[in-house]
Formats: sequence, structure tokens, C-alpha cells
Amino acid sequence: MKPRLGAPLDMDASRRRDAEQPWRKWYKTADWQRLREEVLIRDMFTCQMIGCGKFMADTSQLVADHKRPHRGDHDLFWDIGNLQCLCKPCHDGLKARQEARTLRW
Repeated sequence: MKPRLGAPLDMDASRRRDAEQPWRKWYKTADWQRLREEVLIRDMFTCQMIGCGKFMADTSQLVADHKRPHRGDHDLFWDIGNLQCLCKPCHDGLKARQEARTLRW
């Protein structure tokens, strides 16, 4: 059974990720929030994943997803043409599995 240490361990992992991937701070900016909103509006609050197409009025359940992973590339991160609206289940499930497969190759 895994030890359950809770939030302090999670905070350490988060800090480590932020240190290893400094671009993660871009997601915390007002510029990102404006760009995210623009993408959600453009895509009419509808998941763009093929086969899904769910409309979500609750924007906390929507993600402005990078179609092509930016991996810290500034221009690719901020390129609105590289962004799409996905619902959280598609982003955290199907899209995450697709990206994980491409990282292994």
C-alpha cells in the first residue's frame, strides 16, 4: 500500500515540475486567460474532439488544448491556430493517451 502523505508531497511535485518546465508559468498569466477565452468563444464552447462535440456552458469543464504539443516553444504556445477547445474528459483521457503514445516513439 502506498503511503498517503497528501498535499505537501503534491506541492513538492508541482514545484519540481515548475522548475523543470519554466513555461508552465505561462498558464498563470492574464494573457493566457484572454487567449483561452478567445479559443472557447471561437469554438462556441464545444469540444472539438472527433466523435465528442459536447457543448459545455460551464467553462471550468473546458480546456484550451494545444493541438500540437508546444514543449516550451514560445511561438507554438501562443499560436491561436494551434489551440482548440476540448472538454476535460476528452483532454484528460483520449488526448492524454494519444500524446503519451507519441512521446514513447
